[in-house]
Amino acid sequence: MKKYRVGVIGATGMVGQRFVTLLADHPWFALTAIAASARSKGKTYAQAVENRWAMPVPVPQNVCGMTLWDASADIAEIAKLVDFVFCAVDMKKEEIQALEEAYARQEIPVVSNNSAHRGTPDVPMIIPEVNPEHLAVIEAQKKRLGTGRGFIAVKSNCSLQSYVPALEPLRERFGVEEVAVCTYQAISGAGKTFATMPEILDNVIPYIGGEEEKSEREPMKIWGKVEGGRIVPADSPLISAQCVRVPVTDGHTAAVFVKLKTKPTKAEILAAWAEFSGEPQALRLPSAPKQVLVYKEEDNRPQPALDRTEGNGMSVTLGRLRQDTLFDYKFIGLSHNTLRGAAGGAVLLAELLCAKGYMD
Repeated sequence: MKKYRVGVIGATGMVGQRFVTLLADHPWFALTAIAASARSKGKTYAQAVENRWAMPVPVPQNVCGMTLWDASADIAEIAKLVDFVFCAVDMKKEEIQALEEAYARQEIPVVSNNSAHRGTPDVPMIIPEVNPEHLAVIEAQKKRLGTGRGFIAVKSNCSLQSYVPALEPLRERFGVEEVAVCTYQAISGAGKTFATMPEILDNVIPYIGGEEEKSEREPMKIWGKVEGGRIVPADSPLISAQCVRVPVTDGHTAAVFVKLKTKPTKAEILAAWAEFSGEPQALRLPSAPKQVLVYKEEDNRPQPALDRTEGNGMSVTLGRLRQDTLFDYKFIGLSHNTLRGAAGGAVLLAELLCAKGYMD
């Protein structure tokens, strides 16, 4: 695989920092441009993240001295330096949509962690092990944008990773009719640490703006079909979600209840999870976990502190599968929200796009 030059747009935020750490030693990708808001332009990366670096490892040495560009004003200059960009900016939805399309029209593919284009019918929203076939819609998007190479692909909401991959093999084998899910979401999902979110200490906040709507709507697009140059969302299963912010640094936990069309045994569900794999595993992509779904037999697992780094933070950890009195089964899911759920998932998506020729 050739080496691709990549940029990170929004490099100073929580997810942007995670991108920087993941790209520091990536076998396929070389970080050649970083950008943030106008107030950071001209600063070195070390200066820009001083006193706000939130990663568990130091700032990569090869990035410390890189100079930041203005993400909005310097698109033409950035385009000369990169083959594609990752986008993780903190802006209004309309501004993000315009920014990402501006990069695409400069013939620079955009792999986005933002939610702005998740509802755009010709923008694929990908969980690489679940719906890689949706990449086919990119050709229709390029026609709309008038580009030869530029396009936008997005990853889904971070909390979905804790349960949608677990539901996928159940949907394929047994049919999923109804789902109730409550997600318990880490503070890094809000771009916060305990130092910057003191109100979460000894507390639970039962509201995350827009999160429940995303949790109920986005799986329908992921499970939809490409028809006529757009993604037509699925009309089932019915999903009801509640989303809660909890005092955890990293790792979104989901309590999931599921009603199935056919009634498998517990052993059949565990087998479906153990055997679940996808194109990233078949293609041996660098960021792909060998085991997508990892089941823990202990009654008190999974736990964020113990299990969020399973598969280098790219596996989804499951546990407590048992029959339910209202639904058929219930279980607990866990995913690392800034790895599988954010930057890591976007890097895996970019690897898939490269392997399938979309970045050439």
